[in-house]
Amino acid sequence: MAGSILIVDDEKEIADLVEVYLKNEGYTVCKAYNGETALHFLHQEDIHLAILDVMLPDTDGFTLCRKIRERYFFPIIMLTAKVEDVDKITGLTLGADDYMTKPFNPLELVARVKTQLRRYQRYNMDKIIPKTEEYEIRGLYICQQKHECTLNGEPLNLTPIEFDILWYLCSHQGNVVSSEKLFEEVWKEKYLDNNNTVMAHIVRLREKMHEPPRRPAYIKTVWGVGYKIE
Repeated sequence: MAGSILIVDDEKEIADLVEVYLKNEGYTVCKAYNGETALHFLHQEDIHLAILDVMLPDTDGFTLCRKIRERYFFPIIMLTAKVEDVDKITGLTLGADDYMTKPFNPLELVARVKTQLRRYQRYNMDKIIPKTEEYEIRGLYICQQKHECTLNGEPLNLTPIEFDILWYLCSHQGNVVSSEKLFEEVWKEKYLDNNNTVMAHIVRLREKMHEPPRRPAYIKTVWGVGYKIE
């Protein structure tokens, strides 16, 4: 089976349309028109990816995204009727993996679903391959084999993408890694200009590491170039 997709959108016509396209690709679809029903599906079904509309009658997609990330690591794609960068960045910093602005092409949404699921499935396959590499940098410990990361002995609750970003930076300690390189290595997609995805995830990663924005101890910004861990 291709996977089980949760669609959360109070616009029934849009949810039905997306359902048709996804079912044509062999996916199982669960539809919810509000946050409460969506949470019910999460507890009852084995969901592999969620598509969340930002505007819902009983909550908002950002709140629902945050609740999902408290327990689940499957990919999340946000749908928004707004075009402001702040809405896109908000979703990404809360743990979303991608976003699309309404109106959208259903075929493009299906393509993004496939991309996110490929990456997620590849990530889970990688976890069962024995690896011995680990890094310890001034109290920051990260082990790819165990998928474990701690800071001064305290565990960091990272999403798979956040873990991959931190792992890549640690594995290139002392070297500057560009946003373009980070995106293409972690997301396995071609980087496009004006893509704020990496920046949004770095912000969230720093928050989880309790890094002061202006003087981070670990993930440093090299303006106009990229990021590095010294």
